[in-house]
Amino acid sequence: MERRRFLLSGAAALVGAVAAGTFFERRSHATEAESFPLQLSEAEWREKLTKEQFEVLRKEGTERAFTSPLNDEKRAGIFHCAGCDQALYSSEAKYDSGTGWPSFYEALPEAVGTKEDRSFFMTRTEVHCSNCGGHQGHIFDDGPQPTGKRHCINGVAMTFKPA
Repeated sequence: MERRRFLLSGAAALVGAVAAGTFFERRSHATEAESFPLQLSEAEWREKLTKEQFEVLRKEGTERAFTSPLNDEKRAGIFHCAGCDQALYSSEAKYDSGTGWPSFYEALPEAVGTKEDRSFFMTRTEVHCSNCGGHQGHIFDDGPQPTGKRHCINGVAMTFKPA
């Protein structure tokens, strides 16, 4: 009986921590400690961005898979940061990864930065705009050649400008 009570109390504590937001706590934008050419206050970002863009770009959220029209964008052009309009990805590097998010095998030169992301019990490579620090998504090692990388990007974090 004591073992069951111990396990149940541990599970209750875990559920409580999750509900309170302390277990899977959202980081306030981790790249804020870094310096980026474009610096805005949280209030300025909230005024500039939609609620969904703010959640992804400034709070490192993730949009639901298969919800972005940019996932199906097939025209020639350039994908830009929705926060600052910096060019990030060429349509030439875009491919259909089947994941539900726009995917690219490489970014434009010096357009993005990366950092280690240790959230959700795993280590991933987070990718952000090198101009404003806006969170774009993550990079994985299961992409096509020539790089073998998959930049899995939130569509809400980008805009598209056709060529």
